[in-house]
Amino acid sequence: MLELAGWVVQDHDKLNLAAGPGIAVREFPLKRGHGKVDYLLYVNKRAVGVIEAKKEGEPLTGVEVQAERYSRGLPDNLPFHRKPLPYIYLSTGIETKFTNTTDPDPKSRDLFTFHQPKTLGEPFELVPGVVRERVSAYDASNTLHRLKNMPRLDAKGMRECQVQAIQNLEQSLGEDRRRALIQMQTGSGKTYTAVAQAYRLIKYGGARRILFLVDRGNLGRQTLAEFQKYKTPDGNRNFTDLYNVQYLQHNKIDPVCKVVITTIQRLYSILKGEAESSYDEEESAASAFARFRKEPLPVVYNPQIPIETFDFVFTDECHRSIYNLWRQVLEYFDAHLVGLTATPSKQTLGFFEQNLVMEYGHAQAVADQVNVDFDVYRIQTKISSEGGLAEAGTIVDKRDRRTRKLRWEELDEDLEYAPNELDRAVVAVDQIRTVIKTFKEKFLPEVFPERTWVPKTLIFAKDDSHAEDIVRIVREVFGKGNEFCEKITYRSSTARIVDPETQEVTYKNTNIKAENLLSSFQNSPMPRIAVTVDMIATGTDIKPLEVVFFMRDVKSSNYFEQMKGRGCRTISPTDFRNVTPDAKNKTRYVIVDAVGVTEHIKSDSPPLERQPSVPLKVVLQAVGAGSTEPEVVSTLASRLSRLSNIIGDGQLKQIEQLGGAPLHTLIHQLVASLDPDQVELEAAATHRDVETVGLERREAALEPFLNPELRNVILLAQQDAEQTIDTTSKDEVLYAGVSAEATEKARTTIQSFRQYLDENKDEISAIQLLYSRRKGLAPTFRQLKELATAIETPPRSWTPERLWQAYEILEASRVKGHTRGMVTDLVSLIRFALEHETVLAPFAETVDDRFQRWLSEQGSARFSTEQVEWLTMIKDHIAASLSIDAEAFDYKPFQQKGGLGKAFLVFGEEFSGLLKELNEVLAA
Repeated sequence: MLELAGWVVQDHDKLNLAAGPGIAVREFPLKRGHGKVDYLLYVNKRAVGVIEAKKEGEPLTGVEVQAERYSRGLPDNLPFHRKPLPYIYLSTGIETKFTNTTDPDPKSRDLFTFHQPKTLGEPFELVPGVVRERVSAYDASNTLHRLKNMPRLDAKGMRECQVQAIQNLEQSLGEDRRRALIQMQTGSGKTYTAVAQAYRLIKYGGARRILFLVDRGNLGRQTLAEFQKYKTPDGNRNFTDLYNVQYLQHNKIDPVCKVVITTIQRLYSILKGEAESSYDEEESAASAFARFRKEPLPVVYNPQIPIETFDFVFTDECHRSIYNLWRQVLEYFDAHLVGLTATPSKQTLGFFEQNLVMEYGHAQAVADQVNVDFDVYRIQTKISSEGGLAEAGTIVDKRDRRTRKLRWEELDEDLEYAPNELDRAVVAVDQIRTVIKTFKEKFLPEVFPERTWVPKTLIFAKDDSHAEDIVRIVREVFGKGNEFCEKITYRSSTARIVDPETQEVTYKNTNIKAENLLSSFQNSPMPRIAVTVDMIATGTDIKPLEVVFFMRDVKSSNYFEQMKGRGCRTISPTDFRNVTPDAKNKTRYVIVDAVGVTEHIKSDSPPLERQPSVPLKVVLQAVGAGSTEPEVVSTLASRLSRLSNIIGDGQLKQIEQLGGAPLHTLIHQLVASLDPDQVELEAAATHRDVETVGLERREAALEPFLNPELRNVILLAQQDAEQTIDTTSKDEVLYAGVSAEATEKARTTIQSFRQYLDENKDEISAIQLLYSRRKGLAPTFRQLKELATAIETPPRSWTPERLWQAYEILEASRVKGHTRGMVTDLVSLIRFALEHETVLAPFAETVDDRFQRWLSEQGSARFSTEQVEWLTMIKDHIAASLSIDAEAFDYKPFQQKGGLGKAFLVFGEEFSGLLKELNEVLAA
């Protein structure tokens, strides 16, 4: 271990301090009363630390005092960097602990191995030979001293949640807590927070190099962009102008870089000493293959990448699996670990030792207007809930899953299929069509009634074939062309890239990244609907997105939260209208649930038997790579059993030839290898332990599948397996409407709103005037605007749109029309809430109704055509501003017609009286 870390190991009687910069001397005698230390460490010919070596398995904490005594026993005539010797190691060769006695409050920590000599000597290069018994004084060469004395944060331009996250993290770091977790909702600026923290750690905290680990390549590019655009608060300079930032695309870390960004897959490849990474960085570190490994991936020491390479490691939006499967990669470095996530699981919290320094969830993000809230709309059909039946004698299509070639076949017996077989073994065309028709004909008119443009919609499909079917039927139902609805998956061969500023279109067909495929969906009006499997599930911002449409189920609560999170981002009104021209503001998004995904029980880490999404290809890859875990065996048996019922005789013969036995026998052998009774019987009969016998039985059962030709034939057989296309079964809608959860949320909102009105009827002028119902009295626009600002402020976060939507959900029969978010609609909302009105209608419509009644009461002969035109403009102004006075005539549209002077000419002496009357009649 020492030699790998660059130390020259010598016996005391052969001591040669010129042999290298770092010398570890065995059995070094100390001054009287201090005995011999197992290893005395020299750096640049001066003593710097000690190592107490123990047998494997011996507890190390109990010998800390002994090691401390050694650190104080250096003979007086020997050169040193600092006394007492600053570095103390305890090691069994398996476990290593380290204490830096120059820390403010020295405590031991676990290490992967020893530091290199250069690292230990750096703090003392300028001031060797210091005797310091007390370490309480500030020491600029010590990172912990600096972390305890960080300067005040300049919070200019930062959100409160970001400020709090940095302050809490720095307090945790100053307390020398080696791991910390920041939970911040999607869209709240986790990465920006981390970049701001990185700047402070480098400038003030003594960080030599910081590592940012991301889950996949597109997140790495986003992180690099965040560093590039970050402006320092103390000089308004770009981060990358001050410090080098490297996003690794090859397996070489640039030593001059202060920040390194990479995926954990590439980092593992680097530690293994590979010239280049073989991992697909566009795929998550939590790929399905990872789920089969229980044990962490093995890591060995790489002298080119010592444990002190990074002082701080940030893991940004990394899946929970990195904290078990990849944990040795994280624990390799002697660094503070900081996790960033929107959806922490139990495993994540456990890895970070329950040190959650910041918790900023969805409700807070909505209250602070960082994110928008969501509603749930449920579409339930008979076939999606109960399955279907194609009767014997029916002519059905059989479709090759790989080529999608169709043939006809007459069923010789009834084909009954369950809901979980939909779009896998059987495609019920009318089930997909019914869901999409309900979306078009019921959901859109109810939820987005004022829109002519379909809101940007993301549909999650079960697999690529299902996505193809959805795209075809969406285009058919909406009567639209290719650009209206597109499939966006990893199989997409060409990306249409749209410049958000100029709308210029370019195309890319090589080295396509996720952000390339999403470009037109995010930045241009078309397509309106995108269909994907899981490519856009995590780590991708789609700010204009208003509908997240689930046509597939999700078992993992974390994954579901991440998929939901694609729609929560806020967007400026201008950018929003550039993509959805008839939209005003993004005030919410809607989850359309066509499969019951919002109702099903989810877990943080469902067992593999409940993970039908793990592809057979990945299972076979795991087997080919030597995996023998019981989960792999059981999953392979399950997949092959399912496959055996649908593949042809020719393929079965190929499998038998390559596997040495029929497929059903191979499946039986897999299942038998897991039989605990048989394992115990064999173990007892052969006098061996159960674990060994179980492993041998599994290895024997998996032996045929080590043949790559067999694995390839099985995959081709699966691809060639046919789907039955049921075109005859007619589906029907069982329910289409807001979910029970959305209904309850609306009820709570309305109750809270009424309570707020009651509590503030004597405090807020606008409420007081509307509460009183006194004839001729109405709030001014300014008073109403003040009320709107007050209720929009967290924690209520009410807007006219949100309140209106709540009433639409609970009392649809009493709601007439839809709000466009006008402040004046608060008058209608308050009057309806106080039961002064029996129908909730937009204020502008109420004013218009009153105006038409008033006008008819005046008689057709009273006003000329020109006067009616002026009266209509006055009515419109009252509808928008609650009242009108002489000053309004200095502005459009009155000013364009001649202003106040012209109005007096048109109406004569009765003009002032008319204004007063219209204010009272229309607004009061």
